[in-house]
Amino acid sequence: MRQAHASPFVHAAPSPLAGRTVLQIIPALQAGGAERTAIDIAGALAEVGARALVATTGGRLVSELQARGGVWLPFPADTKNPVAMARNVLKLRRLIADEKPVLVHAQSRAPAWVALCATRLTKTPFVTSYHGIYSGTHAIKLRYNSVMARGDAVIANSRYTGDLIARVYPWAGARVRVVSPGVELREFHPGSVDVSRVEALRSAWGVAPDQRIVLLAARLTDWKGHRVLIDAADILQREGLTETVFVLAGDHQGRNGYVAELDALVAAKKLGGIVKRVGHCADMPAALLAASVLVVPSTRPEAFGLSAVEAQAMGTPVVVTDLGAVPETVLGPPDVKPEQRTGWRVAPGDPAALAEGLQSALALGATARDGLAMRARAHVEAKFSRDAMTEAMLDAYSAVIEEQLTKIRGRHA
Repeated sequence: MRQAHASPFVHAAPSPLAGRTVLQIIPALQAGGAERTAIDIAGALAEVGARALVATTGGRLVSELQARGGVWLPFPADTKNPVAMARNVLKLRRLIADEKPVLVHAQSRAPAWVALCATRLTKTPFVTSYHGIYSGTHAIKLRYNSVMARGDAVIANSRYTGDLIARVYPWAGARVRVVSPGVELREFHPGSVDVSRVEALRSAWGVAPDQRIVLLAARLTDWKGHRVLIDAADILQREGLTETVFVLAGDHQGRNGYVAELDALVAAKKLGGIVKRVGHCADMPAALLAASVLVVPSTRPEAFGLSAVEAQAMGTPVVVTDLGAVPETVLGPPDVKPEQRTGWRVAPGDPAALAEGLQSALALGATARDGLAMRARAHVEAKFSRDAMTEAMLDAYSAVIEEQLTKIRGRHA
């Protein structure tokens, strides 16, 4: 497994991708780390003079893709129906023949199977990205997941994910590159957010000017830890915490049963006045600046955890579950001394531990909070900038293309 690093120097020579076409395929462009990365890659490709095509059903982020120079190709990439996927293979094969991409990059499993078949038929290089830790231990699920390890380059979003791929699919280990998602440091900077944006969000969420916000920004799915946070809010309220609201920001994506369960739990604990479910948030920099603490109480390992990195870039204290890639993204004991922490890492599924971490973060004085913010921002600048991510990704693309050209030259030698 190779750790991909961006060069510290700007390329003086034209990019080897200039004038070439790269095709990404992803189910939809709604919200999430994979979607964000796909748009960032498209923008970077456009900047070096490449054509950046994205085959997807669409979504709220299509306009941003187009503004960054990417091209949306309407494609039913979200289907998991085997018959529809078989038809998609033929559609993608025709698309590849028409657009002639130098490689196809799949950002999710179902469209990756479609892309694998189409690229084999057209002899087009194939790249995959692991954005999550795919569940399943039985043979059928492992086989389904294995498509993400079948790329000519396999992009892992963290060292944790890369180690997992190498362990489960050892035959893929030599093709794994670690390229962590990156934050646009100018966008996620406290000085870049006008106070009116923060005030607009607080007003939309029904938060009073004198109330602090504990923010959980994640889609509404059970392993993101919403129940754990609600239980922690109950503990904190009974311990006397006041003037604090707990905001759940994220799409339910059709999980109506889970939403009803959360609402019932809030009602049963009489937390209706302090726990607010607000839906999707389109202005995360303002949301993070509005928040006193960002919480990531996931009950399963996070393959990366972009929201915690974005929060650190904004100088917002974070309290996260100590699972998965968290030690790479949030510094804390025992890996560093308490005074070197950039956030709090707590045991998973433990409302009392989460409540304790939140209490510590909320109790920070001005000087301590400023010091934490400076350390966290420096940590993100050093390791998780968008520019570093996109340069490392484009370097990976160039390596795949060069490898393909070397094979072709070898066949004609």
